[in-house]
Amino acid sequence: MKVAVIGAGVIGITTAYELATQGHQISVFERNGAAAEECSFSNTGVASAGYAAPWARPGMIKHVLSHLWQRDTPLRIANASMSDWRWLWQMRKACDSNTFARNRTSMLRLAEYSNHRMRTLSDTLNLEHERSQGLMVLLRTEREIKLMHDTLQVMRDAGLNFKTLNAEAARNIEPALNPETSLAQAIHFPEDEVGNCRQFTLLLKSEAEALGVKFFFNTSVQPLSNAQPKTIRTSEQDMGEKFDAVVVCAGLASAQLVRPLGLRIPLTAVHGYAISAAVREPLDAPRSGVVDEQYKVAISRLGQRVRVSGGSEIGGNAKRNDSASIKTLYRVLDNWFPGAARTQDNVQVWKGSRPMLPDGPPIVGASGISGVWLNLGHGASGWTLACGSARAVADSINGQSPDIDLQGLGLERLHLQQ
Repeated sequence: MKVAVIGAGVIGITTAYELATQGHQISVFERNGAAAEECSFSNTGVASAGYAAPWARPGMIKHVLSHLWQRDTPLRIANASMSDWRWLWQMRKACDSNTFARNRTSMLRLAEYSNHRMRTLSDTLNLEHERSQGLMVLLRTEREIKLMHDTLQVMRDAGLNFKTLNAEAARNIEPALNPETSLAQAIHFPEDEVGNCRQFTLLLKSEAEALGVKFFFNTSVQPLSNAQPKTIRTSEQDMGEKFDAVVVCAGLASAQLVRPLGLRIPLTAVHGYAISAAVREPLDAPRSGVVDEQYKVAISRLGQRVRVSGGSEIGGNAKRNDSASIKTLYRVLDNWFPGAARTQDNVQVWKGSRPMLPDGPPIVGASGISGVWLNLGHGASGWTLACGSARAVADSINGQSPDIDLQGLGLERLHLQQ
């Protein structure tokens, strides 16, 4: 089949590669000048089945409100539009325990499959990207331990490999953790990892090109036409090119691309930040990755760099940095790993707009429109979920049953929750 993939982030590239291995003729359209230029460029690097959980969970709204006006808040709301407020309202409705458990199970199933697929690709294709084993979630207070209760139960029920550790045991695994910072408990995922998403994406792009995949960069695609949904047009005057199937993997732009088809996908931009700096002293830096649960900040070791990612900003300007959010990243790094990185010079500061759905899981699979497929809304878990989502969509397009159950990952769940 002749298939168009819209988007060349980690989701689009993995999708194109999987389709190409199944013998299809693939064209990838990307509005930027290169692959992995937006959310895939400088994300946290955490690829964790255990930490791929919905924002919408019991106690989340109260947790957010309690931090909203604090200096180091994990969530900022700035000049939010009506659609942003509508999205927040939908998230609130998905915070009940039953909906959370269902969505958490769906994400966990996909994340475990995706991590297996990512390791398979990395090993069989010799994709040598920066990566290290293990992830630890740091809980500062007893209140955070209580908030994690439902998440931990879902993981236990799923048989996920993790351990809850006291402060001493956590510091045995990550010796550089600052002993002066309060640590009530840690959750360790020994099989998870941190890795360089952009490096992986670019390496896999080269593999896709070797299979005949064609890339069209600096090419913006027009919204799909209801009359001809499988025709790709790059301008209003363009008559377009017809395909047998179209896969929409365009991040935040996906909602606008499919809107003429009658699909109302409640994506919103949740802006996040990252700072990357050279390691100052290896003994003072993390060995792999840790997540500060209170501030939703991840600190990852990527080769000879430390990357600190976090901050969630709804509304605001995608191209204007919030200085308070960036200061929070520096502060959390100093809390846990003081002196680990050279933060006085040559620091890379990045801001990305994560396309998130209100209830948590992405949409993976059929759109309900013949020949149009969706692989979008992965939010902060795009790196974790990319390889599994891509393979599941490719198998579905190829007329095969995916290796995992896609229940809870389809478009229909959004209509059920409205």
